[in-house]
Amino acid sequence: MIFQQQSIAENLQRQNGFIPGIRPGRPTHRYLASVLTRITVAGALFLGIVAVLPFFVRAVTGIQSLTISSTAVLIVVGVALDTMRQLEAQLVMRNYRGFIGSQSRRQVS
Repeated sequence: MIFQQQSIAENLQRQNGFIPGIRPGRPTHRYLASVLTRITVAGALFLGIVAVLPFFVRAVTGIQSLTISSTAVLIVVGVALDTMRQLEAQLVMRNYRGFIGSQSRRQVS
């Protein structure tokens, strides 16, 4: 995914949008660039650690028979995060239904 920080800053300015505490125009562009840089660096460090972790675990434990590749670790983490999001959505929906149900009972009584 590619973001052009300057066009986002210009679009915000055209649509009368703003970022609280940041002036429109060039300061918004600099702010968005710094935020995207921080996010990219953090993501790159995380992926680098995940990619190298299986090699270190294999070297420390000495277990050669169980080979877990970096790709497998990324897939497992992705599936775990997706499962957590789906569970959270189900819990929110269940609580929302309970909220609606309690309102309808109050109005009927």
